[in-house]
Amino acid sequence: MRAVDIIAKKRDGGALSADEIAWFVRGYARGDVPDYQAAAFLMAVFIQGMSREETVNLTLAMARSGDVLDLSDIADYAVDKHSSGGVGDKTTLVVLPLVAACGVPVAKMSGRGLGFSGGTLDKLESFAGYNVQLSNEEFRRLARQNGIVLAGQSHDLAPADGKLYALRDVTATVPSLPLIASSIMSKKIAAGANGIVLDVKVGRGAFMTNLDDARALAQIMVDIGVDAGRDMIAVLSDMNQPLGCAVGNALEVAEAIEALNGGGPADLREHCLEVAGYMLRLYGRGRRWTDAAETRADLEACLHRGEALAKFRRMVEAQGGDAGMVDDPARLPAARLVEPFAAPQSGFIAQAAADKIGIASFELGAGREKKGDPVDLAVGLKIHVKVGDRVERGAPLATIYLRQ
Repeated sequence: MRAVDIIAKKRDGGALSADEIAWFVRGYARGDVPDYQAAAFLMAVFIQGMSREETVNLTLAMARSGDVLDLSDIADYAVDKHSSGGVGDKTTLVVLPLVAACGVPVAKMSGRGLGFSGGTLDKLESFAGYNVQLSNEEFRRLARQNGIVLAGQSHDLAPADGKLYALRDVTATVPSLPLIASSIMSKKIAAGANGIVLDVKVGRGAFMTNLDDARALAQIMVDIGVDAGRDMIAVLSDMNQPLGCAVGNALEVAEAIEALNGGGPADLREHCLEVAGYMLRLYGRGRRWTDAAETRADLEACLHRGEALAKFRRMVEAQGGDAGMVDDPARLPAARLVEPFAAPQSGFIAQAAADKIGIASFELGAGREKKGDPVDLAVGLKIHVKVGDRVERGAPLATIYLRQ
């Protein structure tokens, strides 16, 4: 085979075989296919698209370009979740301890953020000493020992995806549904998941701004998972206004701890209970957690008894983090200046534009423009209102946390 022939075939609208896709992905991962040919391939896919079969084959080729974790000695059925991200999305920090507290082992690999605010790993680094870079063996040991581990993706997992992801960033090929879906799902499959819950955010503060695109992305990822032998559930969730109140790394961690204490904003709590319930439903495989009300009761009991918070604390401590910060979130990184923003007049909240709030958080330093940029863990905003709320003149709309 030749890379140029595969590129030309896709450029002209042809369907690539599983062997052609696997050969190209392996070659690029090894360095035999140069960046300029991989860039041409990505652009051809961007323009011509991919069939369901091609997308599945691309996903599996990327997943198999490195190690594929086997978690069968830790859990007879490994369940995972993925969120497409959005403004104030700290779902993973609440959902994983909730699920683990119900006796379901969770071993998740997450990433850093681009844009509005940091990703899950950035948020976790609000805990002094927290180690996000674990070897595969350390990752497995902590999952077996504590029933919960949350770390960064190993360089040995889906390395072809890592290279292609970086190339998409600089070749204007990011907004391609087959490329987005295969990138996400290759990592989930390589991480050993048997069942996957997809939390696809849609709205002004999400990557997918309209419902049709979000539904299409969710369907493609579900199709990939089903064809690869995984059990799948997809949820479409609103991101037109921030999830919860906090936007910014340490602020979101503190809010997640509040939720694990049984409090926190109602919308965050409800969303996390919903996603966690679907994870339990997959793990139950028709034998347990089939009734939504009973599942909800189990999850709420874990919150009220403090078991979910205890799981979170154990995870932080096991990965080298200062668990005292879980007990006293006031010790998390804090901004030097705190400025309230009051309502200039009385009325009802018609919009809490998540995209503009996210941009404000980014400008304060909570996000990054490109990989490797530092993030300021302390800065961000708290939005005190939701759409439809009645406010009086002078009432607090937001609080701004900044360095200077």
